[in-house]
Amino acid sequence: MLQQIMTAPGKIEFREIPVPEINSNQVLIKIKEIGICGSDIHVYHGKHPFTSYPVTQGHEASGEIVKVGSEVTNFKEGQKVTIQPQVVCEKCYPCRHGKYNLCEELKVMGFQTTGVASHYFAVDVEKVTALPEGMTLEEGAMIEPLAVAVHGVKQAGDVHGLNIIVLGAGPIGNLVAQTAKGMGAAAVMITDVSDLRLQKARECGIDYCINTNEKDLGEAIIEAFGPDKADIIYDCAGNNITMGQAIKYARKGSTIILVAVFAGMATIDLAVANDHELDIKSTMMYRNEDYIDGIKLVNEKKVQLLPLLSKKFPFKEYLQAYQYIDNNREATMKVMIEVQED
Repeated sequence: MLQQIMTAPGKIEFREIPVPEINSNQVLIKIKEIGICGSDIHVYHGKHPFTSYPVTQGHEASGEIVKVGSEVTNFKEGQKVTIQPQVVCEKCYPCRHGKYNLCEELKVMGFQTTGVASHYFAVDVEKVTALPEGMTLEEGAMIEPLAVAVHGVKQAGDVHGLNIIVLGAGPIGNLVAQTAKGMGAAAVMITDVSDLRLQKARECGIDYCINTNEKDLGEAIIEAFGPDKADIIYDCAGNNITMGQAIKYARKGSTIILVAVFAGMATIDLAVANDHELDIKSTMMYRNEDYIDGIKLVNEKKVQLLPLLSKKFPFKEYLQAYQYIDNNREATMKVMIEVQED
């Protein structure tokens, strides 16, 4: 089979290796679709702080089981699945208390350990989640970023009936906004400086889509929600501007949740955060229940994934996919690799 390898920033090769053998508690998956995310792009540019080369990428994926281990009873050949890419120690305090997404020794496929970018991938059965029969493989590959959104929204607890603001309308911001609505939020506002991304948010049913280059955010919040403003603000852009906006415009005593990853050290007004008694929280990846809840939201048509799909590339055009993203940053949401054997 072929396996993708990024040998250095900007350099991708393919090598022929044997189809992996599986042990008794594993399944062999024929990989069908692989999503590219912002962290993959950081690796491509040599700017991911926790990835070294060479590395086989791929952590957002869907595929079909072609072989099951002798002890596997809950999956069968031909079943459509997605993969949870965390590799954890199962021994540290977070792992022992059900928070394995915070494992002290956490590794993620495609970054610190081998990713799924190959024709076939062997994986422990506990990292596999079944996809509904009616779900497309493209949707299946987007369950991973949806799980990020689901886990992030849950950090606020029950959002039913609340007014929500999401800063940043990229793929994760879009999914956070959709998830909040799907989980019962009264109304959701999303902001960005890209009209294309805001139009995508409108297509997905978000109530208020605000271009902050054209409209003052403080005025927009009052117009949408009144003087009580929003109950929760999710920062899905992750920069000093958006976190500054969140702190400036949050209702006193309300909650800000950082979903995005800051590229560098933050410079924010903690004096105002302190004076306004703001609850500033963060979120990290997901757990299996977030996959299950994300699949349920899609099944119930409360979250739309396919509007986010911008373009697909064949497996051997992995490099061209990155080049396309670089050349179309403003117009790109989700680019996907279609894996087919020659």
